[in-house]
Amino acid sequence: MLMSEKTRKEKKIRMLLSLFVLALILSGITAFPIVWELKVMNGLQRRLPEEMSAWLSKVSEAVFQTDQRFPMIAYGTDWLAFAHIIIALFFYAPWKDPLKYRLIIDIGILACLLVFPLAFICGAIRGIPFFWRLIDCSFGFTGLLLLLYIRSIVLQLSNLSQPTSNA
Repeated sequence: MLMSEKTRKEKKIRMLLSLFVLALILSGITAFPIVWELKVMNGLQRRLPEEMSAWLSKVSEAVFQTDQRFPMIAYGTDWLAFAHIIIALFFYAPWKDPLKYRLIIDIGILACLLVFPLAFICGAIRGIPFFWRLIDCSFGFTGLLLLLYIRSIVLQLSNLSQPTSNA
């Protein structure tokens, strides 16, 4: 039996939303083991461009010293990871019913767009190198492209669900 166009679009939306949610959760949980991750990255440092290697050394020193003297500060990154997981949960609603919960996809698009001013304004204030701000923006950009594509499929699905008049 052939799958209807509506069913195909719903499955595609669910698959793409699952990918988005997985990426959101994975990017969040990487905030938990930050000390360990920096130790691993330091082992790869010689393979990085000089500017990136210098930045990694500076970040590593700050995180290692803070972790030794004030480990409670890492609780902030634990909450960052938790927030990613909670945000991901909100995408269950459009996964279940993309037409009814299209607004959540639109809010996700807005959130991805807001990565850019945050990275460029706060990054500049905090002294984050430009190349790192671009890396941060790449997450917003990738999420934006994926959610815009999902939104376009939801709109197509909406058109399929509209009753046609035989006038």
